[in-house]
Amino acid sequence: DILTGPVLALLSLAYLLHTATALRICAFNIKTFGDSKLSNETITDIIVNIVQTYDIAVVQEVRDSDRSAVRKLMGQLNRYVPDPYSYVISEPLGRSAYKEHKQTDYYYDDGCEPCGSDTFSREPFIVKFSSPYTEVQEFVLVPLHTPPSEAVAEIDALYDVYLDVINKWGTDNILFLGDFNADCSYVGPQDWPSIRLRTSNAFQWLIPDSADTTVSYTDCAYDRRVPRERHGASEIGMTAAPRDSPAWPVPAPGTANDGEGMKRDKERTAGGQCPSMERHHSQDHIW
Repeated sequence: DILTGPVLALLSLAYLLHTATALRICAFNIKTFGDSKLSNETITDIIVNIVQTYDIAVVQEVRDSDRSAVRKLMGQLNRYVPDPYSYVISEPLGRSAYKEHKQTDYYYDDGCEPCGSDTFSREPFIVKFSSPYTEVQEFVLVPLHTPPSEAVAEIDALYDVYLDVINKWGTDNILFLGDFNADCSYVGPQDWPSIRLRTSNAFQWLIPDSADTTVSYTDCAYDRRVPRERHGASEIGMTAAPRDSPAWPVPAPGTANDGEGMKRDKERTAGGQCPSMERHHSQDHIW
């Protein structure tokens, strides 16, 4: 199964058309991605320039019910690349009126949402990729965007998702990634012992607690990349770019201000979102 993606999963067909030894994969939390965001040409150019750096880009916080913004992004993106991108997008996810779209192969069944007994505010969308020219030829991406107040419980529940993927597909070539809100006031040192994804020796946390994955004045490792341990960085060619690397998938802080929130801002808004468009993007990883 090959799905690209931006949550929005975007996939470059380039990795299908030529021999590649590694894939560049990123997760990209764009604050409220939709028509309003893409009405600004400067912002659109920034998003396109970031996404086209990667073979697979997972876009989180998509607000685009008619997919018009997605179509516009695809049109702009494919103007600049020799090998076109395609995408898969989920149905809206979320318990509240604020719902995100995610691209998916299957939805993790976490219980009864109307009953309030479900685990995840936004169920993980789970995508299996085939890549015949890389060392790991079949792998699964599990993106997650947690609400800050539920970060501890939802990160812990990813262990259950891990077992579910193995049960359904018989593979443990799994990479968890996304905006976990996994630091500072949302997840602290006292919380880690209760998070199975952290305490289990089965996983490798590639982004350390000391990292800063934000573009605001905060210094927090909200974004994380967690592969199965035996498929860690040393075996699958995945590396994390340092913050000052040219591969860091965010524009230099303060280089643009669209008047609606691209500026660096010391405060965070309700719901754990920074006013900057790219609140925090993953450090890129090579698979």
